[in-house]
Amino acid sequence: MNEPLRPRTALVTGSARRLGREVVLALVAAGWNVAVHYRGSAPDAAKTVDDARKAATGGAQVELFQADLADEAQTRALLPQVIERFGAVDAVVNNASLFEHDSVDSFGYEALAAHARTNTGAPVLLAQALHHHIAQRKLAAGAGVVVNLLDQKLWNQNPDFLSYTLSKAALEAANTMLAIALAPQLRVVGVAPGLTLTSHMLSDDKFEQLHALSPLGRSSTVGDVVAAVKFALDNQSITGTTLIIDGGQHLMKFERDFSLM
Repeated sequence: MNEPLRPRTALVTGSARRLGREVVLALVAAGWNVAVHYRGSAPDAAKTVDDARKAATGGAQVELFQADLADEAQTRALLPQVIERFGAVDAVVNNASLFEHDSVDSFGYEALAAHARTNTGAPVLLAQALHHHIAQRKLAAGAGVVVNLLDQKLWNQNPDFLSYTLSKAALEAANTMLAIALAPQLRVVGVAPGLTLTSHMLSDDKFEQLHALSPLGRSSTVGDVVAAVKFALDNQSITGTTLIIDGGQHLMKFERDFSLM
């Protein structure tokens, strides 16, 4: 079935700030319509939308959507809202992530459940919804795509941020299962950055030192990660695998998380 020519549309979760924001700006500059999702960062989300509209090309449109992805009902309602606004959706970039510290000593069911809802459950539900939407449109194989943002620490494990790591490991496993279950309508691809952006837990000097700890002498930049996301969205032959974008950091052994080194 051939649909009228129109810009492709992507939902980018957790895109008010940081890496999600940069994915939004890159996609609208490439002519994509983008649904900017946020949970609680309303001022930042509004600024991202404003900046994205200025950067948009080819008539690309940008709209704002709020949802708490820890809430199953709100998560299930999100993609239908985006479809209602844009008419159709072609891709979901699962960038939203809960990242709170725990260890084997402080681990408990509550922390694990909180991370699993946002970091694992929500991406699976959104993939499910996109698959149903794409199947209804009777498009060609691979017409829809889900990109899951993962973490190089899955290939270079340490015991810090235990619940976060477990939730991302489950999402990485879901990459394979979803790629099989949702084919041929949907492709599912992981993108796993290394140390890319600093945080309140790292000084600028410490960030630079840690960023250089890789076989290539540098970890991933925002541009590297965004380019990988765009590649995953565009390449019709990739599914069920993960692109590790980290300068080779996963090949080195780190006993602690970067933020605690």
